[in-house]
Amino acid sequence: MKQQFDLFGTGEAREPEAKAQSPSTHDVRGIADEIEMVRRLEETGRYRVLRKLQPRAIADTPRSGFPLRGIIVDTETTGLNARKDEIIEIGIVAFSFDEAGNIGDVTGVYGGRQQPSIAIPADITRLTGITDAMVAGQKIDVAQMKALIEPADLIIAHNAGFDRPFCETFSSAFAPKAWACSVSEIDWSARGFEGTKLGYLIGQAGYFHDGHRAVDDCFALLEILAQGGPEQGNIPFAELFAASQRSRVRIFAEHSPFEMKDHLKARGYRWSDGSDGRPKSWWVEVADDMLDEELRYLRAEIYRWPDADPALKRLTALERFKA
Repeated sequence: MKQQFDLFGTGEAREPEAKAQSPSTHDVRGIADEIEMVRRLEETGRYRVLRKLQPRAIADTPRSGFPLRGIIVDTETTGLNARKDEIIEIGIVAFSFDEAGNIGDVTGVYGGRQQPSIAIPADITRLTGITDAMVAGQKIDVAQMKALIEPADLIIAHNAGFDRPFCETFSSAFAPKAWACSVSEIDWSARGFEGTKLGYLIGQAGYFHDGHRAVDDCFALLEILAQGGPEQGNIPFAELFAASQRSRVRIFAEHSPFEMKDHLKARGYRWSDGSDGRPKSWWVEVADDMLDEELRYLRAEIYRWPDADPALKRLTALERFKA
């Protein structure tokens, strides 16, 4: 009888099982063997095993104690400009949560594609995997989408500055909602992550998933937002929700000296040419409690005039990340 070598055993040859196992017993044993293989590999310190992320099931009856509703949204588009480019795929995962930022249950899911008015650019197909054939004749079901959006207390996107303008251009249902950005409003580095791209966050958390499918990306982000441990004090979603409750201030450094532009850029200011309705100026967004410090910097280092009074705009989650 031919012998079989057990890679994860003692190194000794062993005889195969004489009796075939029933399917259920075989499945259980297979799972147990898989867990044991993973454990042994990880114990060596030479391997790191990624587990495929399994989407959470939609709860038939959401648990009580989670009265708030959130949705995670992800879009794939024909380009970067929400004024002229179009959504070709949207994914939405709705979930419940409480005032402390604890996540409850998945309460709904929607994913849909739509044929744009132009052919999908080749670089977008390379990036997303979506071809013209995949969207031909398809249309996003706005009624299904609105049924999830309208009850939402908070909309989350992984780069809300990109997704919100596209979503609001597509449907007015998104406009009156509070938005949060899981890229900019969570201190990922303090949680031990070295980057903010979704694929990287998923990988470092020990998972892999089918990227660039909108619903899959939503489920992946939900799982990352629910990750946490005692060393962090709270889960990432709790940090994100708390950040969404605080107002911020946008400062427009109008008429700042031209020769100071590199200093402003290095400090995180961005240029607005005035075409988007903002003042034509360098601008930055800061937390409310950082306003006085930023004004002191502008007056001392940029304008060099103690009475300089740059334009300010206060923002809540209802206004943030709009175009």
